[in-house]
Amino acid sequence: MNQQLSITNGDHHIEQTAKLSFYMDTLKMDSLSPRAFYEAGATKFQGKRFFWQNREKTFTLVGLGHAYTVTSDDHKNRYAFVEDAWQNLMQYADLDAHEQQPIFFGSYTFDPAKTPAEEWQAFPETYFALATHQLVIRNEQIFISTFYVSEEPITEEKKQSLRNERDELLHSAQVNGLASHIKPQITQTIERHKEEYLQSIENVTALIKQQQADKVVIARSLALAFDGDITSEMMLAQITAEQPESYLFIFENGQDFFFGASPERLVMVKDHDAYSSCVAGSIKRGSTKEQDDAYGSELLNDAKNLQEHQYVVDMIRQSFDENCANYTLPEGPQLLKIRDIQHLFTPVEGQLKDDASILRMVKNLHPTPALGGAPRGRAMEVIRQYEPTDRGLYAAPIGWMNAAGDGEFAVAIRSALVHDNQAYLYAGGGIVADSNPESEYEETLVKFRPMLRAFGGTLHG
Repeated sequence: MNQQLSITNGDHHIEQTAKLSFYMDTLKMDSLSPRAFYEAGATKFQGKRFFWQNREKTFTLVGLGHAYTVTSDDHKNRYAFVEDAWQNLMQYADLDAHEQQPIFFGSYTFDPAKTPAEEWQAFPETYFALATHQLVIRNEQIFISTFYVSEEPITEEKKQSLRNERDELLHSAQVNGLASHIKPQITQTIERHKEEYLQSIENVTALIKQQQADKVVIARSLALAFDGDITSEMMLAQITAEQPESYLFIFENGQDFFFGASPERLVMVKDHDAYSSCVAGSIKRGSTKEQDDAYGSELLNDAKNLQEHQYVVDMIRQSFDENCANYTLPEGPQLLKIRDIQHLFTPVEGQLKDDASILRMVKNLHPTPALGGAPRGRAMEVIRQYEPTDRGLYAAPIGWMNAAGDGEFAVAIRSALVHDNQAYLYAGGGIVADSNPESEYEETLVKFRPMLRAFGGTLHG
C-alpha cells in the first residue's frame, strides 16, 4: 500500500504530521475570462491545471499549478484519507482574513479494485490538488487566490515572487484573451472490444435471469486517433460551446488529461444542506418538438427505464436516511433534457447530520445503480468479471470541496481521456433481465455523441 501526501514546490514530500506554513493572498477582479486564465497557465503549469463549472453556471473554478496534492491507493480509506489531510492543512490557514476560501479539487477512480489499463496510469486511485493560483467566479464575483505550503517559514521574497507570477498570469489572460481553436481531425475510430462487449451483455443478462443480480451497468470504449496534437485548451473550448447545460470539467496530470460534460450531479453540500440527483433511464432527442415530446412521454412510461430509475432513487434515499436529519424526495421522475439525450431525473435534498460530510456522502453514493448496478456489491463483482474495459475516472466522482465543508461532485459520464495523443471515450447502459445486446449497443452510440462531436466526429450520422 502506498499513501502519499505531498507538496509540489519541487520534488519535496512532507508527512501528514508535519507542521506547515500556509500562505494565502486574494484579489477581487472586475472581469476575467476563466478560459483565458486557464490558457494563460499553459506554459508554466501544463499538466497541473484543472477547470470546473457547475450546470447552472453560477460557479466556475480554475486551478493553475499545485500548492498541495494528496494521492492514495488505500482502497478502503481513500475518502477518509483525503478528508483528514484537507482538515489537517486547513488548520494552518488564516481563513478569517480572506473573502475567498481555498478549494480542493480532485477525483476518485471508479473501481480501485480493478487493475488500471495502460492508458490510465497517469491518474492515481485518489488525486486531489490545491492550486497555486485559483480563480473562482461565484454569482458574478471574481476572485484570484494564490496559495503556498511549506514545512519552512515562507519568506517575503517568496510571497512577492508568487504575487509577481500571479500578475503575469492575469496580464496574459487579459491581453492575449482567448486563442482560436478548431476541432481536431480524426484519422481513425476504433470500437474497442466490441465483440467482447456484446458477449458480456448476454452473459450478464443470463446472470440476472438467474437472479444473481437485479441490474448491472456494462460500459465500453472507443479509441480515436488524430492527425495533430490534442490539447486541453482545445477541448475546453469545444465543450464550453457545445454542452453549456452540463457540468464541465478538465483535470490534467502530466501529458494526459480527462475531461467531460456531465449532466449528473452526485452530491452538492451548501451551508450543511445536501442535494443529489437521481439520473437513470434515457432516450434520444427528437428532431422536432413533437417528436421530442413523444420520446419523452415514451421514456416516462417505459417499464425498463422506470425500473432502472427506481433502483437509483432507492439507493440515494438510503444514503440520505443515513446522513441527513431530514430530506425531501418527489413522488416520481421528471425529464432532464440536454443536447443529445434526455433522462429520467428526480432531485433530492436534505439537511446533513452534524457528523456527516460531503466526502462521506460521496462514499455512500458512489457508484449509484445508474453507473454500477443493484445490489451494489454483487453488481461490482459482475462488472469486474465481464466488463471488457477499465473505466478509470469514467463514471467516477469528480469535484471540489472547501474549508467550510461546502462542495460539489459530479458523476464523470459523457467524458473522455486523452493519453499519448489518442482519445478514449466511454459509455455504458444498465443491463436487466430483458436487455438485448444490440439495443444496448445502440444506446451507447447515443451516449458517445457529446464527446465524439467535441472531437469532430460522428456515429451513425
